[in-house]
Amino acid sequence: MNGTEPDYAGVFRALPGMVALLTPELVYVDANDEFLRVSGRTREQVVGRYLFDVFPDNPNDTGASGARNLAASLRRVLETGERDAMALQRYDVQIPGRPGEWDERYWSPVNAPVLGPDGQVVLLVHRVEEVTELIRARGGRTGGRARVLEAELYTRARELQELNERLREAHAREREVALALQEAMLPAPTPIGAHRTAVRYRPAAGALNVCGDWYDLVPLPGGDRIGVAVGDVVGHGLAAAGVMGQLRSALSASSRVADGPAQALDVLDLYARSVAGAENTTAVETWIDWEQCVITYSCAGHPPPALLRADGSVQFLDEATDPPLGARVAHTPRPQAETRCGVGDTLVLYTDGLIERRHEDIDAGLTRLAGALERHHGAGPDALADGLLLDMLPVGGATDDTALIVVRL
Repeated sequence: MNGTEPDYAGVFRALPGMVALLTPELVYVDANDEFLRVSGRTREQVVGRYLFDVFPDNPNDTGASGARNLAASLRRVLETGERDAMALQRYDVQIPGRPGEWDERYWSPVNAPVLGPDGQVVLLVHRVEEVTELIRARGGRTGGRARVLEAELYTRARELQELNERLREAHAREREVALALQEAMLPAPTPIGAHRTAVRYRPAAGALNVCGDWYDLVPLPGGDRIGVAVGDVVGHGLAAAGVMGQLRSALSASSRVADGPAQALDVLDLYARSVAGAENTTAVETWIDWEQCVITYSCAGHPPPALLRADGSVQFLDEATDPPLGARVAHTPRPQAETRCGVGDTLVLYTDGLIERRHEDIDAGLTRLAGALERHHGAGPDALADGLLLDMLPVGGATDDTALIVVRL
């Protein structure tokens, strides 16, 4: 190539397998040479046309389901932004130039998204593995037995696809219920008194695993003070959401009567030992005292809060960190630290979905967060929260839930 850009259009045309590109409306944008050759179509018969106008179901076969199954797979890709592999499909293809005649084909499709800068699906990659000749060859060589095996293979593939559909629907229902449960149990993101706050919660993108992230903001007795906390339950689904609700309520109550954040987490630690599924939950509790200009905090295995100073510098509150809840055999008091704060400073609490990435050290995520905070220095709580999510979360969305609280001091 001598340093020149690869001819990606030429590469696409020359790919050895059947590949086509579709818009989200399922209109062909392009198809490679192998796709056109095997399907018996010209480029003019494909590009710019609706998928199921080019390849409709065989009207003579009342049990035909290829188009329906393919449409369901493509909808899943559009809704989740994730790749979807289909079971083996029998898909009769209309023979060009011979009205009413259909060719029996066996295809194994895989559909994948192409995401735009905003994380939305802009194109669909539709790859098809053609296995018709293999099945025909087996049938010609061994006669009736091969046809029986072929029928069994097709039947099992359809059964597997139907089972996968039922599992997807069950997981989707559980995810919907868990999200509703989380929303019902988490406090409304309203200001605390005259203080400016912003709260954001983002479920994991395209995942069936709703997690147990929570946040809390509570007014504290004894002057102009509030408690701000976030936590993360280990596990997924309805069970994690249920544990999350119990722990959030317990910490909210203990914060109102404790002497400080450490004691509030001590009480939560003891309570968590009696709640199934609460082991190794992480949490951080911060108390903001506007009259004394002090932030007091304690952390139970959770990523440290970030304090964005009015001058644009960033300080991580990491001097009072202890293991997660219930992680120690014997209960011991938790550490507590405090730092001075000033007018114009901003306190940011978050869960690990904001900073953690697979195969990456947590320090890299903290460095990325510090840079994002510096870039958005001077923004109000809502603009800062939105800017952090935009900068920190992957284009396709995070693989873990993310809770975020921003408090302007």
